[in-house]
Amino acid sequence: MKYFHLIWAALFRRKSRTFLTLVSIMAAFVLFGLLDSVRQAFNAGDSVAGAGRLIVNSRMSMQQPLPESLGARIAAVPGVSAVASANWFGGVYQDPRNQVISFAVSPDYFDLYPELDLPADQRASWDKTRTGAVVGAALARKFGWKVGDKIPLQSTIFPSRSSGSSTWTFDIVGIFHAKNPSDAGREQMMMFHWKYFDENNAFGSGTVHWYVVKVADPARADAVAKAIDAISANSDHETRAQTEQAFQASFIKQLVNIGLIVSAIMGAVFFTLLLLTGNTMMQAVRERTSELAVLKTIGFSSRSVLAMVLAEGVLMLLLGGVIGLALVSLIIPGIGTASGGMVPVHAMAGSTWSAGVLLMVLIGVVVGLPPAWRAMRLNIVDALSGR
Repeated sequence: MKYFHLIWAALFRRKSRTFLTLVSIMAAFVLFGLLDSVRQAFNAGDSVAGAGRLIVNSRMSMQQPLPESLGARIAAVPGVSAVASANWFGGVYQDPRNQVISFAVSPDYFDLYPELDLPADQRASWDKTRTGAVVGAALARKFGWKVGDKIPLQSTIFPSRSSGSSTWTFDIVGIFHAKNPSDAGREQMMMFHWKYFDENNAFGSGTVHWYVVKVADPARADAVAKAIDAISANSDHETRAQTEQAFQASFIKQLVNIGLIVSAIMGAVFFTLLLLTGNTMMQAVRERTSELAVLKTIGFSSRSVLAMVLAEGVLMLLLGGVIGLALVSLIIPGIGTASGGMVPVHAMAGSTWSAGVLLMVLIGVVVGLPPAWRAMRLNIVDALSGR
């Protein structure tokens, strides 16, 4: 644009005001980038195409149990190479605030998760210890647990027949590590034997909450998922086979509506941003009324003046917004690590960039149009006379 130097000079005419406005825009788009990335992370994974591992749970609800006998029927489905099962336990350690992500799992559960490293001697000890439990390295560090400790856990759901209360006792026989930092969230978990849980569960027996299914050929994952769901179609325990990411997202959605929270926060942020940048633009143009009149006097058309003021608003949003999203790109890789992998976000998606740039242009046009329209309709004589 041949008038870019004029637009740039006008934008930074009041450097301190422009700087503070840019910081506000940057903050708004940093928040947008972070929240949208988290939203996309929890909403991804609806398609099972290409998945090497599926989660099968009740179609009605994650809390709805499935018969343990269903595992053998799933294992017989063509394309399934291995099946394991798990029950949500809902453990609490010493204090209700110390929630422990804990599961009762089948003996072969670890075989389906090669990304977790459990030493062979500890695995052997776990296999032969009825009350044995294995815990993630991060969880062990958090509570100071070590191999050989006997720990009590209170279940928020299942009472124990042996203790006559909600307290269960476990022997820590192994500590596992994630081989890849992206799987570090799994180090927050504790697992113990389903058989021990089933024998002492006073709330019912012979059921599991979900199955983990290893698919022999990920390219056929969709067909395998449909075949698994067909087993229990029209029964009282219909299933839904989905990816692990979709399963985790559905779990989070039962606790909180991520999309609604993100939309509400961003709506408030961008409404405030509209008022702030709109006021900045109106004030900047009002201060330059006589200068705009001079431009018209020396031959600039009304449309040229309108375009220059409008471009100033868009440029201001683009500068602050692009810097803000660039900062998010640098921040996001550390979020997954800092959260121990519990927040499944590793990079900012291209769709977030696209939506962000679109918002920058849209907001720039909205805040720039009123002062640009006023500048276009400016009367030269009145402006130069100060009226």
